[in-house]
Amino acid sequence: MSDNDNSEEVRTDGTGIVPPDDETPTWSERKARKQGLARLTYEYFERSRREDQDLRQQSSYVERDVLAFPTWPHEMIRNLALTSFFVGMIIFLSAALPPHIGPPADSSSTPAIILPDWYLYWSFGLLKLGPLNPEISLLGGQKLMADRTYGVIANLVVVGFVAIVPFLNKGSARRPVEQPFWSAVGVSGIVFAFTIAALSVKNLIPMDSHLIFDLTFILPVLAAFLSYAVLRTMREGYMFNLNRRYYRLRPPK
Repeated sequence: MSDNDNSEEVRTDGTGIVPPDDETPTWSERKARKQGLARLTYEYFERSRREDQDLRQQSSYVERDVLAFPTWPHEMIRNLALTSFFVGMIIFLSAALPPHIGPPADSSSTPAIILPDWYLYWSFGLLKLGPLNPEISLLGGQKLMADRTYGVIANLVVVGFVAIVPFLNKGSARRPVEQPFWSAVGVSGIVFAFTIAALSVKNLIPMDSHLIFDLTFILPVLAAFLSYAVLRTMREGYMFNLNRRYYRLRPPK
């Protein structure tokens, strides 16, 4: 092996990648190597892992300290690698699976089914809650408000509930198993978003419309009970108290 090849090798402390502190190359030296983003990212990941391990071993706390790394270059290179990956996947999918372009719109004819964009199906489904709009006997069996107005109010109620949940739950849990109740509420909300979206396109689903309407409200409740029961069962085996102490923020010594 030539001297030039030996000079390219990096002496490490066992990882095979990261050099000791007194031999760590600068950013300009790393850039001059021209080894690509993948190599540079891997080197910084390995160095971050070693620094984290060294700091934790040197800590005198029984509970580990919460450690962090500089934004530049550690976090920036990691974010750049992740961003490049997802952008590449989007470009690949757009090239391999191009979207179908339908015929141009005809202003003289109205389509049979008019639907909003897919991410608004849940809001469109709330406009179809007419069967829940009560008929008041004092008004001769008439409804207090139109079904369209009732749907708009339902949208306001749902959005308002989503906005107020962060103010109701002021816990410091980081994992669903630590707060089963609020995790169950979140699961029920996600399931309800799917079921109400299915209700908005019930004309396209080969199922009885009354059954779809019933499942719209039954499935979220079942999902909430099941998730709560599972998380409560996992809580003891998860060693809840130990993990709560472990992840509690501690000031640096």
